[in-house]
Amino acid sequence: MREQCRRGEFANDQSSMGEHAMIRKLPNGQYRLYSQKKDPKTGRRRNLGTFRTRSAAEKHERAVQFFKRR
Repeated sequence: MREQCRRGEFANDQSSMGEHAMIRKLPNGQYRLYSQKKDPKTGRRRNLGTFRTRSAAEKHERAVQFFKRR
């Protein structure tokens, strides 16, 4: 099932990343991974890396989740 996100893009409900994945496509075609929580100092989400492909960003997200819950 597909639903429309707030930014007008479509997200796949069955993705391995879940609803809280913060992967956004940049204007230059790359993908950026953001933290789920906002930085208390700036009020913005922290940049966890920029990747050429969405699959690379998803792979890094899985690694982040692994070490976070270790």
